[in-house]
Amino acid sequence: MTINCKGELIDLSNPKVMGILNTTPDSFFDGGMYKNEKEILSHVEKMLIDGATFIDVGAYSSRPGADHVSEAEEMKRILPIVELLTTNFPNINLSIDTFRSNVAKACIATGASIINDISAGLMDNNMLQTVGSLKVPYIMMHMKGTPQNMTQHTSYKNLLVDITYYFSERIEVARAHGINDIIIDPGFGFSKTLEQNYTLLNNMETLKIIDLPILAGLSRKSMIYKLLKTNSQNALNGTTALNMIALNNGAKILRVHDVKEAMECVNLVRQLQQ
Repeated sequence: MTINCKGELIDLSNPKVMGILNTTPDSFFDGGMYKNEKEILSHVEKMLIDGATFIDVGAYSSRPGADHVSEAEEMKRILPIVELLTTNFPNINLSIDTFRSNVAKACIATGASIINDISAGLMDNNMLQTVGSLKVPYIMMHMKGTPQNMTQHTSYKNLLVDITYYFSERIEVARAHGINDIIIDPGFGFSKTLEQNYTLLNNMETLKIIDLPILAGLSRKSMIYKLLKTNSQNALNGTTALNMIALNNGAKILRVHDVKEAMECVNLVRQLQQ
């Protein structure tokens, strides 16, 4: 189970950690936290030292009800960050969190190596063709609607069956456009109620039938802090607990704000599974 990042084969049979760098001022957890180059470089360096295999950069907040951001503004935010990181960390495996094909193309040209699309190509008709032509790994997430209205789209005939069908359809289209390396993200917190998120996590291993690497993005989300009656700043312990469950249920990538703690989960699960 490998993906090709700029000619390097990365083995996902052993789980990996993806560290999050948000460059949006309204991200639910770290919005506006990293305001200058020194702070960004220091934070990314720490994530890499702590064990992150990938760094995921986003410039469009996808939290529920987030403000819409124009393509020009997204480009303005993200391209300098991509250039900064690829210049200072030449071997970095940089993932770009975007649903726009033009942003994807520009970031890959600047040195990024993975596209992470919350819409699985449904919010930009050119995305799958673009990723196919770029020959880079593609993370496709399950979501219904858009970040602005996804909380209104939480009705399912059968949650796990519907998500599996969604991925089978999107994977078929992606393959038809020449995308070889695909990672699926069940989309915790996206168009799902709190109860549906836990049903999905508890049964996530059923997605193994798709036979592709699974990414779990649980870090500090409302499904944790609302249940625990706290906030995102105090949701690290809950995140760690759910990351362990995700790994036990088949996750091959943990997308997190706290890399050190996620790597500890990976190392503990690896020992348990030996």
